[in-house]
Amino acid sequence: MLKVKLMNKIAKVGTDVLSPLKYEVSDSVEKEDAIMVRSAALHEMVFSDNLRAIARCGAGVNNIPVDKCTDKGIVVFNTPGANANAVKELAIAALVLASRDVIGGVKWVETLAGQADVAKQVEKGKSAFVGHELAGKTLGVIGLGAIGGMVANAAISLGMNVMGYDPYITAKAAWSLAPSVRQASDYNDIFVNCDYITLHVPATPQTKNMICESSIAKMKDGVRILNLARADLVNAADIKAALSNKKVATYVTDFPTDETAGVEGVIAIPHLGASTVESEDHCAVMAAQQLDEFLTCGNIRNSVNFPTVGIPLSEKPRVCIMNKNIPNMLTQITSAFSAEGINIENLANGSKGDVAYTIVETNVAADEKIIEKLSAIEGVFGVRGYAWQG
Repeated sequence: MLKVKLMNKIAKVGTDVLSPLKYEVSDSVEKEDAIMVRSAALHEMVFSDNLRAIARCGAGVNNIPVDKCTDKGIVVFNTPGANANAVKELAIAALVLASRDVIGGVKWVETLAGQADVAKQVEKGKSAFVGHELAGKTLGVIGLGAIGGMVANAAISLGMNVMGYDPYITAKAAWSLAPSVRQASDYNDIFVNCDYITLHVPATPQTKNMICESSIAKMKDGVRILNLARADLVNAADIKAALSNKKVATYVTDFPTDETAGVEGVIAIPHLGASTVESEDHCAVMAAQQLDEFLTCGNIRNSVNFPTVGIPLSEKPRVCIMNKNIPNMLTQITSAFSAEGINIENLANGSKGDVAYTIVETNVAADEKIIEKLSAIEGVFGVRGYAWQG
């Protein structure tokens, strides 16, 4: 029986993917084989020696010590795209909130409660909340993955002109964009030409503080900036200064911090991007499916620290090997099987940064001898055999 520990409340539709005939799933299991998590911080957690995988029900993995997991041969999964529609819809709301002082108007009307002639006062005072329309304005989308691409397409439907930039865009993402989305030449192209800028990139050393004094200086006066990705993308001190001198008209963020909460010109949303019932369901199902596939047959999909490698499940036994991404590894692996008279029926291999992963299907089930032989290869740090479970 495989044990899956829940570090947060996970949607039942997701945990139901894990059959009770094969899995024990709860927040109290010990010596867990896998973890499912949403926002709980795992950096200080002492991992079970049995732990083989962590599935994050969401895209960001800042709450997981990924490097530590890689060193221990723990595969970290995320669920890219599962919450994309929820974030896209919040981005549309953010565009409207950045353009029209809906929040200020609502708060003002609340002050009229109990007074006479509220309707007349509303008609007299509403001019203080005049805003701007989105149609005809130019939106710059930085990051054209699952979320950014959907936001770009939605903005086209709202009548906006859209420029997008993503140096790592995939062919699939490019094909999903509306033909009228214009490709920017670089970040500066976005900064200089756009009335609105929305961020949809991960937090990395390269993207940290990408919105700062120098990038803001290149932008149009009165630019409106949306950040539904990560707080670290925007330098808090610099955005506050730009709001103060009116260089930036509005900053909408889904990641309030001590520096931005309550600041005039900041619309701070309490991290609601993926907070829909549907999104939580989609993330939970996707995370559970990926865990089940890995624990059942060793296939890896959507891992942040190991490559995507898989062979369709068959009745053939298989061995999965984790190793450092260094020369001559495949030769040594295949030679180990050959030396034991084991025929390789199928093989799939991939690498990601410093690590590689290999799935080998064989004509006979792996015994302790071949497992030990593979484990003894310098650079190999994980070997596991899988038998047919049909």
